Amino acid sequence: MKPETCHHSSVVASERCRDESWGEANCMVDHYVYLSNTSAVKVGITRHSQLPTRWIDQGANQGLPIFKVSTRYQSGLIETAMAQLISDKTNWRTMLKGDAEPLQLADIAQQLIPQIDQALDNVRLQFGEQSVQQLNHEVTEIQYPVLQYPGKISSLNFDKTPELGGTLLGIKGQYLIFDSGVINMRKFSSYLIEAEY
Repeated sequence: MKPETCHHSSVVASERCRDESWGEANCMVDHYVYLSNTSAVKVGITRHSQLPTRWIDQGANQGLPIFKVSTRYQSGLIETAMAQLISDKTNWRTMLKGDAEPLQLADIAQQLIPQIDQALDNVRLQFGEQSVQQLNHEVTEIQYPVLQYPGKISSLNFDKTPELGGTLLGIKGQYLIFDSGVINMRKFSSYLIEAEY
């Protein structure tokens, strides 16, 4: 579900979350709006307990939380405004070709934030002045255990090829990088896998 459409706290009972306890635990908790550098700068959101895990999961080389809010919905409103200025998606193929060039994420944030003043004011007007906290954190730098990045990205798939082989060259984000191709392990998280070496 898109965070900016979260309806957990809707006054209309039929629109509320089907599982109130899940909504309380996942939506009605502090969230961060962040910038990360995966293949380029992007905006994203995550629960307060998921930094830097979320960045590692995406294969980001840098991450910077820029706002803290108290609900998923609020984070979605801010992310949507910022996504009109920069991407909210990771180009996974580019991310797997090598480490992203270092960016000055704090400087980028300072250029972007004034451009979303209206969205920030709207959130504060609806949820109170303290609902949006602008942060001043250090950039987190992340390195991955990769011996060699592939020159050409060839995607592996257990559904098409149930038996895969090759030399493991690295791990970046959700991907295992082999000399025979790359595989998104998150995509196959419910599969029973046996490994031999």
